[in-house]
Amino acid sequence: MNSKKRLHIHMSVDSIEQSIPFYSTQFGAEPTKVKDDYAQWLVDDLSLNFAISTRGEKKGINHLGVQYESDEALEKAQKDFEAKGIKGQEDKGATCCYMASNKYWVNDPTGIIWENYHSMEDIEVFGMATKDAADACCVPTNATFSATPTDETACCEEPSDGTKCCN
Repeated sequence: MNSKKRLHIHMSVDSIEQSIPFYSTQFGAEPTKVKDDYAQWLVDDLSLNFAISTRGEKKGINHLGVQYESDEALEKAQKDFEAKGIKGQEDKGATCCYMASNKYWVNDPTGIIWENYHSMEDIEVFGMATKDAADACCVPTNATFSATPTDETACCEEPSDGTKCCN
């Protein structure tokens, strides 16, 4: 008897044609099945990291992601996205979800947030929302995940005291 199980996630998207290149890059594999209104990837080399929390403004999917085993693997994934014209947001040294991590955030063509990350160590705090941060500098928000900033000040909200961040 085969005891292997596979997590199934089915998402509705705006365009199959626009989504296939994104997800082929995200999973590092071409689809195993493609129809006019459907594509499927059977990805054998991903194991599951499933998390729930009471955080976030809306209930339901907060974001999806791929956890990498090293910063080198994460950097390769980032380069693969960028080579395909998929711009994202780098988030080095993030403190989130009780972990210290390096991240590369991207949006799929429908706007669903994907967190690509490598975690370095456990920490004792969940993280901090932008509105709660003392300097609010460079804390990622959903609105900034869709494109690489054109200048360094575009990546963050300016602190309320008027000082600049993201030198």
